[in-house]
Amino acid sequence: MGEAYQIRDQEMPYFLTFQVVGWADVFTRKVYRDLILENLSFCRLEKGLYLYGYVIMSNHIHLVVQQKEGKLSDWVRDFKKFTSKKLLKLVLENPQESRREWMKMIFEYHAKFNKRSGDLQFWTHDNHAIELYEPKMIESRMTYIHQNPVRAGIVEKEEDYLYSSPRNYSGLKSLIEVDYW
Repeated sequence: MGEAYQIRDQEMPYFLTFQVVGWADVFTRKVYRDLILENLSFCRLEKGLYLYGYVIMSNHIHLVVQQKEGKLSDWVRDFKKFTSKKLLKLVLENPQESRREWMKMIFEYHAKFNKRSGDLQFWTHDNHAIELYEPKMIESRMTYIHQNPVRAGIVEKEEDYLYSSPRNYSGLKSLIEVDYW
């Protein structure tokens, strides 16, 4: 992991990227996106997470977050560990998952190169953590997150993408609550 992308000040807001190994398009299925939302909501209510912005793309998620108790690294570790176990189980035990064998092969392949992963690896170990120490930095990263589905050609307007926080900021019905900055 590069020195530039480490969480140093545990109390500051950060822009984070969690990437699926091999850029596997896991989150094309609603059930997997919903698991991420469920866990983000749980972390807001029970784990001291401030969730300012998010987007779930097909193979990665972006977040702008802060941890109330100043333990952001602990939260990242726990979130990725918990969601990877749940997602691996869902993907590999879902009889309707037509890509099960292909994804298992990807998760096994990437685990071979990392001693910490066991037999399967879901997330890459890098989080691309960027400390957001000025309001204009938060605004810039929020714009980047919210424009991600637009740049990908999924929607024309950022608030039309259900699995992202612009709906919250636009006053539209959203799938989960966020903390406004």
